[in-house]
Parts: sequence; structure tokens; C-alpha cells
Amino acid sequence: MSFVTILLFFVYTYCLGFAVSSFVKNSENFLERNLMRIGFGLSLLPFLGLILNLFNVPIDWKIILALSLAYPIYYLIKNKPVPKFAFKLTKTDLSILAMLVIFLINLYIYASGAFAYPYLEDDDSWSHAVGSKFVAIEKTVFASVGNRFHYIDPYPPTYDLLMGLLHQTNDSIYWTLKFFNALIISLSTIFFYFFVKEFTGSRNKALFAAFALLSIPAFMSHFIWALSLTVPLYFVVFYALEMIKHDRRWWIVAALSMVTVLTSSPTHSTYFGLILILYLATKVILERKILVWHIVSGAVGLALSLVFWWIPMILSYGIDGTLTGLGFSFADVKEAGLGGALQGTGDRIYTFPDFFMAQKQNMINNPIGIGIALSILAIIGIIFIILNYKTLLKKENHWAIITLVLFLFTLYAVNAARFPVKLSPFRAWMLLAIPVCILAAEGAFNIAKISKNSAGTIGMFGILIILVLGVYFTSTQQKIAVNTASWPPGAFWTSGEEIGAYVWVKQNLPTNSNVFTFSNNGPVIGMDMYACHWCKDDSDYMNKGFNQTAEENYNWLKSKGYEYLIIDGQAARKFGADNLNTKVQELGQSGLFKPVFQNQGALIFKV
Repeated sequence: MSFVTILLFFVYTYCLGFAVSSFVKNSENFLERNLMRIGFGLSLLPFLGLILNLFNVPIDWKIILALSLAYPIYYLIKNKPVPKFAFKLTKTDLSILAMLVIFLINLYIYASGAFAYPYLEDDDSWSHAVGSKFVAIEKTVFASVGNRFHYIDPYPPTYDLLMGLLHQTNDSIYWTLKFFNALIISLSTIFFYFFVKEFTGSRNKALFAAFALLSIPAFMSHFIWALSLTVPLYFVVFYALEMIKHDRRWWIVAALSMVTVLTSSPTHSTYFGLILILYLATKVILERKILVWHIVSGAVGLALSLVFWWIPMILSYGIDGTLTGLGFSFADVKEAGLGGALQGTGDRIYTFPDFFMAQKQNMINNPIGIGIALSILAIIGIIFIILNYKTLLKKENHWAIITLVLFLFTLYAVNAARFPVKLSPFRAWMLLAIPVCILAAEGAFNIAKISKNSAGTIGMFGILIILVLGVYFTSTQQKIAVNTASWPPGAFWTSGEEIGAYVWVKQNLPTNSNVFTFSNNGPVIGMDMYACHWCKDDSDYMNKGFNQTAEENYNWLKSKGYEYLIIDGQAARKFGADNLNTKVQELGQSGLFKPVFQNQGALIFKV
């Protein structure tokens, strides 16, 4: 663990958040004001990297640190603020402290689960390791046409940009991805709490909603992918949009915070746009006026994302090339619309038990399910909203109608596999979880109010304890079980022995040793070794080098500084088992390569 990198993460984010929010009317609560600055800074940090990248300035941690500190230092020098030590603990502070306990529990679950096994999980994480390593070393996200990266250039790069930046101050891409992925997802608790508090006007609903978000299986796992950054920032943006009612200049904060959301994930950047449109349209109808600053915020955020990423990609790759880099083609879109273009690998038709019954065995990238207690509370919340329909047009209750609109939209999105228009339905579960948690909080709030009226304060707390226990046993336990289980390492591996060989590499070779493979650089880099995946000579040699003599291999590897050579099951699949056996014998008999590890999955030579 690198405490320096963790400290720098909070310095970057807090200082950038302080800078962007210093000119608007902030919350009067000290904790809310300063915790949300981390969210604004987290939104701005990758955007700052995109700006530097476009102007060919290295995405270097020292430059980022200097830029982050610039305004706070200027502010301190100019204003010379005198610290105030008056301390008064309010009910709001107690609610926030309780929320922070939920955040810490969330972080413990995600982080302990992420480190429960000695490898990265599934396929996406290995690709993110390669992309993040490239950013860390080359300090750019422009990989040029013909690059060999899955998740940068033209794919929206801000997740790998952030992880690559953080990796510059420690020696482990493995730890960087696992820890900061878990941390950013856990920060959702903080951002969601303050958004719901501002959205509904109730700290009690916000606290229960935060607990529901911790508990609901459908909202995020510790899976390493770009959505881990995209979705937590939804709450940051919508918090800023809600704050416009206090100070219209918040539109600037919201617009700047949108850029990373719009440049991190094709599916959920798109979903963000759709949710934003529904949110604004519903508010406009309810308030019977054009919300100029909300609309300007969305337009400016979109324009900035186009200028600093999407237009440069289209100019480099063309529209069809950019779409191909995102995983689909213009022909697919033209022929089948969103239904044929953006289907997810886990899409299927869901039934009632999928929603109502949370399971301890689930998908790892986007688990499904809500759970019995949360489902019932959400239904009760909807019933109370409908029963109070006469008061819904009051401005303070507009949030309820907006939540219902978003609930219906995300419910359709999850069930869209049966319809022609869809956008990766299984990935929409995490979005459905958001209005469900707010509705569940509304249900719990009304039940508590009835209990207080009939049985007093003690009765109310008794009912709340029962509700919390109900959620725990029907949702929280199941979510914990999924997120602390041992997850598979990916579908590309040929055997458990091959995985074991790479685990041996991580545990026994010096970190960032130069390791060459003829098959796949993802496991090499993901296990904290180094291979120049983006170097043309190296990538070419992965194909042609296999057919050269042992002496030629030795000379080339020495010239490039490689210290170890791995011959694994993936190489056998690529070149054929017979050819691989011949190659291994040749290398061993040459005297130029010394075997240091061997099992049924791989043979590792020291050059």
C-alpha cells in the first residue's frame, strides 16, 4: 500500500474541488462543504489530464500537483484566513458522521474483496492495467491510430488516465487498480448522501438511502472497469445541478463536473445524457419555466467533452473508426439502432425473482437483484407518493415525481432485452438501484412517521431497527457475499496452472522486472511486471520472434533489456502445442536461457 499515493489522491481532488467551488455559495455545513469538494475534484482531475493531453503537456503527477495547489495557495496568501475552532455538533453533523461509517464499511467490503485473491479479475481489468501503465509511463492518452489498447484512444480514456496518474507515485499497477477502484466506488456513498439530502430536503431520507445503496446488490461491485468512475460522478453532477437553486453560478461547477462523466464510458456516458434530459424535462414541466442555467450547464459540459476528446478522436479516426473503437460500428447502428449496437454480454430477460430475491451468487461485473425488504420499501414509497398526489405539485415535492420518472426509465432499461430499443440492459441494474434506494428511503420514512404517531419515539426506533435488519438479511448479506468471494481471473487463461505461474511471477520476481511473452502482455503488466506493449518493435516481435532461433531471441531480448521470458499456455494456443514444445527444448538446450519456474501451465526463463 502506498500512503503517499492515497494522500496525493485527496490533495489533488480536494484542492481542485476547492478551486472550482470557491466562487459559489457553498453549504453552510463544514462537513458537507469539504466532503463534496473531493467529489468536484474527482470530476475535474481526469478533465485536467485531458486538457494537458490536448496541448501535448505530459500528464505528470508533479504538474498535476502544482496545478492543484496553485489556487488554494493563492487563496491562503490573499485572504490569510484565521482558523476558527468553535465546535458545535448538530443533528446534521451526526447524520453525516453516520453516513461516513457507512462509507467506511463500504470501503472495507470492496477493498477486502478486491484483495481476496492474488490476481486481477475477469478480462477488463487486465486491459485497464495495460492502458493505465501506458498513461503512467508515456504520460499521454493519445496512443495514435493502430494502437493496441482496448480502453483508450478512441475509447473514452478518463478511467485509465486517472489510474495511470495515480500509478506514477507507486510501483504497483495491481494495487493501484484494486485499491482506488474500491475507493472511488465507495465514495458513491458520500456523494449520493449529499445529493439525496439536497434533492429531497431530508437528511433522514438521505441517510437511509445511503444505507440502501450500501446494501442493494444491483449497485456496483468492486469490478474493475470504467463504470466505477462514471456512475459515482453522476451524484456529484446532480448535486451541483440541485445547488443552482441557491446560486446560479453552480452551473459552472456542474458543467465542469460533467466532462469526465461524458468521457469515461460509452454506455453510461450515454445513460447519463438520457437521465439528464429526463431530469431537466421533468423539472421544466413541473416548475413551468425554462431552467436556463441547468440547460446551459448541460450544453457547456457536452461542448467541453467534444472539444477535449470526441472531436479530436473523430478527426483522427473518422466517425466509423471512432465507433469501432467503442465496440460497435456505424453499420450496426444504422441497421438496428441502439438495440443492435450496444448490447451487453450479460443481457437477458429478467423475471420477478431476479428483482425480489437477492442471491449470494451473482454476476461480478454488474450484479442483479434488489432484495425482499428493499423491494417492499420501494413499493411502499411509491404508494405513499401516489396517495399524496395532491401535494406533488408543490416545489418541495417535485423530487418525488422526478424519482418516479427515473424509476420508470431505469426499470425499462433493465427490462429492455425483450424490446427493440435497448442499451446494455444488464448494465442498467446499477442505475435502477438509484431511484429504488430513494423510494425505499421514502417508504421507510413514512413507516417511521406512522410508528412515531402511534407508538412514540421508542416505537419509531424499534420499527427502524426492524427495517434495517430486514434489509441486512435480504440484501446486505448477499451483497457482501458476492463482493468478498474469490472471483475468476478471466476467460483468456488456459488453465489454473498458468494463472499459478503468473502469481509466482508476482510473488517472486522483483517488481517491474522486464518480462517478455509471445502471447499476452496483460497478465505480465497486471502482475506488476513490465513489457512495452505499445512499442511497435516489441509487439511485432511477439509474432515473428517465436520462429527465430534461441540465439536470435537472446540477442533481441538483451538489446531491449528484457530479463525474463515466459512461455505459457496462451502461447501454446497461439502457435500450437508441438511448435511450443520444440521451442522450449531449443531455448533450454541453448544455454542462453535458465529455467527458474515450471509447471503444467507455463515455463519461465531468466535471460
